[in-house]
Amino acid sequence: MGKKERDNQTMVTEFILIGFKTLPEFQKLLFVMFLVIYTVTIAGNILIGTIVLADHHLHKPMYYFLGNLSILETCYTSTIVPRILASCISDYHGITFSGCFLQFYFFAFLAGTESYLLSVMSYDRYLAVCKPLHYITLMNRNLCVQLSLSSWITGIVASAFTTSFISQLKFCGPNEVDHFFCDYTPLLILSCSNTQQTELVMTILGSLCTIPPLLLTLASYVCIISTVWKIPSNSGRSKAFSTCSSHLTVVTLFYGTLIFVYILPKTSTLRNLNKIFSVFYTILTPMINPFIYSLRNREFKEAFRRVASKLVPLQVTQGVQPR
Repeated sequence: MGKKERDNQTMVTEFILIGFKTLPEFQKLLFVMFLVIYTVTIAGNILIGTIVLADHHLHKPMYYFLGNLSILETCYTSTIVPRILASCISDYHGITFSGCFLQFYFFAFLAGTESYLLSVMSYDRYLAVCKPLHYITLMNRNLCVQLSLSSWITGIVASAFTTSFISQLKFCGPNEVDHFFCDYTPLLILSCSNTQQTELVMTILGSLCTIPPLLLTLASYVCIISTVWKIPSNSGRSKAFSTCSSHLTVVTLFYGTLIFVYILPKTSTLRNLNKIFSVFYTILTPMINPFIYSLRNREFKEAFRRVASKLVPLQVTQGVQPR
């Protein structure tokens, strides 16, 4: 049905998120899998935030930004996964018109914030490796707060504009969104309005939220690698790289899957592949981040032991004294 023919139809009041309902035989398995992922994600990110707050040895710029990232990832995954879980155990896959755009707003806001926050973390690593003598002076507390707040505010403002533009479109039916959350591409496909202006605005704002922070991140790591290779000792190079490896892994996972999803041609045959890669950057990456930063960071593991020893006192050799 063409867009002109749909203009006279009743405007839709809700959308149907198709998600994974094309795989009815796997609904229980998908529910268990996403529930485990969500639980691990929330627990892991809350654990990181708690340890960063509780241990004064981690009151450093790198861990301040890591705490921000943990909060962001907790909100990010909570925007999408609970709705998927509800769909897996219910025959109802609908989401209200306002609920859909509210979900899109928080998704866009948190994704944009993460993009800039990752670039801020790369700048922090650049100063730590390339300007170690001036690091404490340059990356002071005020700058940390300003950089983190700028990341959050940029995400809030950019997503407000994108949501405002897309919510003004007319949707006359059909109302089935071929995705597991309200993303802008499948919503544009359903609109019976002229979407050219909206697509242009979305492209510009999306580019502003990804390309500048990505370029800043790449530039930071070019400088870092150049500096590290000038270090004469292998142990010195290894130590310098170890301070950046966790963040570089997270950046690669986030941007790699995100770019692939939005560059992939929007054809019907590739929609399932698009969903799979969307799962990576919306659900799996927030779960993997805590493991990357904790398992590959000796300082964080030592802080975890200190906090754990305070919370759960261990009786090592003395045992329980008799009364």
